[in-house]
Amino acid sequence: MKKHNYSAGPCILPQEVFEKSAQAILDFNNSGLSILEISHRSKDFVAVMDEARALVLELLGLEGKGYQALFLAGGASLEFLMIPYNLMKENGKAAYLDSGTWASAAIKEAKYFGETIVVASSKEENYNYVPKGYTIPADADYFHCTSNNTIFGTQMKELPATNIPVVCDMSSDIFSRQLDFTKFDIIYAGAQKNMGPAGTTLVVIKEEILGKNGREIPSMLDYAKHIKAESMFNTPPVFPVYASLLTLQWLKKLGGIAAIEKINNAKAALLYNEIDRNPLFKGAAAVEDRSNMNATFLLNNPEHAPIFDAMWKEAGISGLPGHRSVGGYRASMYNAMPIESVQVLVDVMQALEKAV
Repeated sequence: MKKHNYSAGPCILPQEVFEKSAQAILDFNNSGLSILEISHRSKDFVAVMDEARALVLELLGLEGKGYQALFLAGGASLEFLMIPYNLMKENGKAAYLDSGTWASAAIKEAKYFGETIVVASSKEENYNYVPKGYTIPADADYFHCTSNNTIFGTQMKELPATNIPVVCDMSSDIFSRQLDFTKFDIIYAGAQKNMGPAGTTLVVIKEEILGKNGREIPSMLDYAKHIKAESMFNTPPVFPVYASLLTLQWLKKLGGIAAIEKINNAKAALLYNEIDRNPLFKGAAAVEDRSNMNATFLLNNPEHAPIFDAMWKEAGISGLPGHRSVGGYRASMYNAMPIESVQVLVDVMQALEKAV
């Protein structure tokens, strides 16, 4: 029986990515070698890395616009450190929007490097909305925001206007919706939310912003060195990069970000309409900030939880419980989640309404 995977990460991936990845583990490109054992310097893998990096820029509309794409290790959590190391000047300062757990973690790392200004925070309301109407200091070295908050189910719907470099953690909604990506100077995203398996992190950088902070940067943390080495300064995470390439190829074949955004909007509308219609449920996030990737919701009567839990498990649904910070339920509807799986969840919610 097929499982309907609502896990927040590592995430659901397209079936063809599983199949092609599995074949590559046995025999990659008819080489007689597994993708797990080939040299990262081999012609076959260099081609994988080159195509993956180029396809990222193509899908984001950043080709020929001064950007470079890197596949690094360490997760988005390492980028929390690398961003200030590469962008914050000695005795400089940075501006951060505190909209969730991961934004808060990024702020903690930045404080090691200099003055870190929190322009706004929704912590006092358990991050159930995205702050708005704040002012970004014009003399900050950069502004950092998180586009989608996986735990709390909120998503930035628009970007504030500023003339300083903008850095965005897009770990959980990368490639899911159309944006003017030229408004960002650095985008980073852990692959495991919407792009591939855990083990690699995508970083997209506008090259002209580097090398201006006057810091001595350790080699492994220096974006410029990774760019010069074409994302192979050290041995890259070969298999996660390959699986991410397969996912990017799948997305391009589907019609790119414009096509997947329509599908994602339909999935989100289907589930949120049921949450709002069904008297047994309520949404956890502010309506205007609801995430299309991670829908958080609660039962109005907690006594219904054992019945509901048994029903969705019986329907083959997996990964639905909410994060402990919010409770209730979290339906992560990443790009590869088919709308048919969302319909299964909606059917269960309606069945619960009839049962109680």
